[in-house]
Amino acid sequence: MSATDMLHVTRNLNRRFDQHYAETRLGELGIPLKRKTGKLSGGQRAQLALTLALARRPQLLVLDEPVAMLDPVARHDFMAAVLTAMTDDGVSVVLSSHVLADLERVADYLILLSRGRVQVAGEVDGLLASHRVLTGPAAEADKYAERPVVHVRRAEVQAHLLVQATEDDPVPPGWEAHPVSLEELALAYLREPGAAVLPGPARGWAMPVDTGRPSEVAK
Repeated sequence: MSATDMLHVTRNLNRRFDQHYAETRLGELGIPLKRKTGKLSGGQRAQLALTLALARRPQLLVLDEPVAMLDPVARHDFMAAVLTAMTDDGVSVVLSSHVLADLERVADYLILLSRGRVQVAGEVDGLLASHRVLTGPAAEADKYAERPVVHVRRAEVQAHLLVQATEDDPVPPGWEAHPVSLEELALAYLREPGAAVLPGPARGWAMPVDTGRPSEVAK
């Protein structure tokens, strides 16, 4: 079916559908309405699917790894559209994804699943504020125990420790503390599933989920 056909079918299968919004959005994206969906690029098909969902004016949008098959530009454009829907239209979004770097841009709450269990759950800002990366001598990596150590990455000379600590916590002599990215934090908890962090619930969710293979983020 063409994009026009998809709009027609979706409009007739739903009680609420904003035809003008859908046609305007596809026009702004340069997606030809008469072109068969099978002839559209991966990014265009993803944007068409998102348009069909948003034109129903939902309060909640559930996205099941929507960018897995997209190139970096298409992925960026898709996530920007999701962020716009969240901020401008007030849509709540539950998103599962392999792509951790994308989650930091759009997620205000993170749930990390690995080996069938929740490893991390909390507001993203709070999780990032309560973790630091310490860099220091590899020979002293086992001596740091003031705060819980989530994961240790050790080289011959230098070690990197991801720890549960804030910027106000003291740094051991000879060590440096750095902020942690959401990707670093998630990977650390995937590699060390015993160090769970489980605060209370919040409003927005993003969900990397494990397929059962160790140390791998999957939907």
